[in-house]
This record gives sequence, C-alpha cells and structure tokens, in this order.
Amino acid sequence: MNQKPSRKQQILESLASELERNPGERITTAVLARSVGVSEAALYRHFASKAKMFEGLIGFAEESVFARINQILEGEKETRARCARLLYLLLVFSERNPGITRVLLGDALIGETGRLHLRVEQFFARLETQLRQVLRESRMRDGHVCVDAESGAALMLSLIEGRMHQFLRTRFKVSPAAGWEAQWAILERALFQPAG
Repeated sequence: MNQKPSRKQQILESLASELERNPGERITTAVLARSVGVSEAALYRHFASKAKMFEGLIGFAEESVFARINQILEGEKETRARCARLLYLLLVFSERNPGITRVLLGDALIGETGRLHLRVEQFFARLETQLRQVLRESRMRDGHVCVDAESGAALMLSLIEGRMHQFLRTRFKVSPAAGWEAQWAILERALFQPAG
C-alpha cells in the first residue's frame, strides 16, 4: 500500500515542479499554494518562510547525493571508477531534479537570503572536498594520480557545474549527462595518465 506523502513533502515536490516548469521565473507563494491546492496560510503552517522551503530542497539534495556518494565509496575502491561514478551521480541527480538544479546553481535564489547561498556554497565545497579526498587516498595508496588533489578536484567539479549550467541555460533541453562518456575519457586521461 502506497503511503500518501506528508503535506510538507507535497509542498517541496510542488516547489521543485514549479521551478522546473517555469525556468528563469520567481515562484511566488501564491503560485505554490495553488499548485499544492492549499492556501498561502497553510504553506506557512508547514514552513516558516519561503527560505525554509528552499532549505528543504537543499537538504534533500544533500541527503540524496551524499548518501549515494558514501555507498559508492564503500563499494568501489579503484580511484578512476570512484571519480567516474561520483561525477555521473551528480549529472544524473541534476537531470532528474531540474527544479533543484535551479536552486543549487543559485538561479532560483535571486533575492533570497544569504543563508541559502551559503548552504549551496557549502554543498559544492563538500563535493569538492570529497573528490579531493578520493584523489589523496589514491596517491597515498598506490601513487596513480598524476595531478595534485586540489587541481584535480577543482577541475572535475568545474566540469560538472558547467554541465549543470548548460542544462539550466537550455531550459532543461540538453541533458547534463549527454556525451558524458567521451568527456570523461578526456578528463580521465588528463587526471590519471603520466605527462610526456
């Protein structure tokens, strides 16, 4: 038997859907309330502010992405495969959650509190730290990484953020995962093959 989602969950799902349906537009609480089928006052019974709703979406992204990253790290010990799977995870998460992608890239947060922007910065900083750690562990374990961990992690994250921005810029028409295998092959050579 399927459980009906809680009202809080319905509100967050509706917010994510509205962000996806209306790229580039601000979502008002009036629009969101109509989408959920409740009054604006009912929204505020579940969330103290629209900022709290955005925090809920960021929290969902953090929980989903980092729980899956932990599973990848536990199940995969080879550095190249770890990096490939982590990056692909981020692209697929973005593709499956266009509304949340708008939040993570700051597009939906224009005019919102600085606290939300800080949460998003922390999300990406945590991703970069995780990638850096994977590269450092590899260097200590088997010495196969050919770039320094800071540069390698920054490069990987920049590529992923660029793919996410392209997805947003094209109003979700160009999948962030499109052509990924070919791009990963180039990146993998740059990160793991000796120079010369």
